Amino acid sequence: MNFLRILLFVLTLNALPHIINEAPCYAAGPVDELINRAIREQDDIYRSRGELVPEGYVIDRSLLSYTHTLSQTFDRALEALDKDHRWLDIGAGEGQAILDYFGPRFDAMHPLPNKRSRHKARAVALSIEDRRTARWPATASLLKTGQIQYLSGKRLREYQNGTLGRYNLITDVVGAFSYTRDLTLYMQIALNALEADGNLFTLLTDARPSVAKRRPFFETDTYLTEIIRPDGRSENVCNWLRQISCIEVICNEKSGWQPPVETFHLHKTCEITTVPPLTLTSFVAGTPPSRRFHSEQ
Repeated sequence: MNFLRILLFVLTLNALPHIINEAPCYAAGPVDELINRAIREQDDIYRSRGELVPEGYVIDRSLLSYTHTLSQTFDRALEALDKDHRWLDIGAGEGQAILDYFGPRFDAMHPLPNKRSRHKARAVALSIEDRRTARWPATASLLKTGQIQYLSGKRLREYQNGTLGRYNLITDVVGAFSYTRDLTLYMQIALNALEADGNLFTLLTDARPSVAKRRPFFETDTYLTEIIRPDGRSENVCNWLRQISCIEVICNEKSGWQPPVETFHLHKTCEITTVPPLTLTSFVAGTPPSRRFHSEQ
């Protein structure tokens, strides 16, 4: 079943995250043993090398893939950035999307009037592993010092208390948002790093839909991401995101995509954000994993 899920997902998005949100932290007690075992299996996926790397562990996702996969407003938000802005790409792998942003194809597809030169934003690639190729230092050598930066070797949860810096644009394409076991902490860190009036673009695969009724895509008959309310009813992720203070949320399910993909565009309207707490109650390893959370309010 895991192999089928991996294969189907590769054919659609050809992506896997390269940042893990939390260090291994196993629950106590016999009731949680299934979750503990799944966490160990997931850690094996992250640590896999060579022939043991599962299908879908792709680290060279292009900027064109981002534009195709994320909300339609992403391309305009990226184009609007200038030299005073910063872009953070969570789960960047080789940092291919950032390298493409500084390449000639982006300029050709986004011409400025009167042939003016484009002053681009500073960009930071975030990855738990250093996946840079020779193209990264080659590109950096052509740019101003600090124009692009690559952060690796730390988990996202280690960038708390403002240590990650501040950004006008954050992207996460099948990255930590799809894999984390702590959605609340993820959103707290990401939104704290987002400037007011900034935008965060991300997505989920086969999550409980926000609008139309749809059965789970995979054979397990459970959504890959689902939130259960205190009254036992299911809540979709879009509604949960809309409970965050100082955030405007646009959710959209991609038409005809198999497995289904829902995109999320979060616009930060003011500085102080409060994220509703969630508790992980089910976790099944995969690419991406299946997760169930319980809402505490």
